Amino acid sequence: MNLKRTFGFILTLLGIGGMIYTAMLFAQPSSETNNVKSLIIYGVLGIVFFVSGISLVKNTKDEA
Repeated sequence: MNLKRTFGFILTLLGIGGMIYTAMLFAQPSSETNNVKSLIIYGVLGIVFFVSGISLVKNTKDEA
């Protein structure tokens, strides 16, 4: 398997994990840990990792 595709797959999984964690923080009842700053940070990092991973997998050509 191509190393770039593997790295793209890992980035995609990290992005999905970040977005799920953001959703879990958003769904929790109001507490001190549930502030807007952490939601923005984890959400933006999740989206950036997800988009970069998908584009890396999509734009890498298969060479056998």
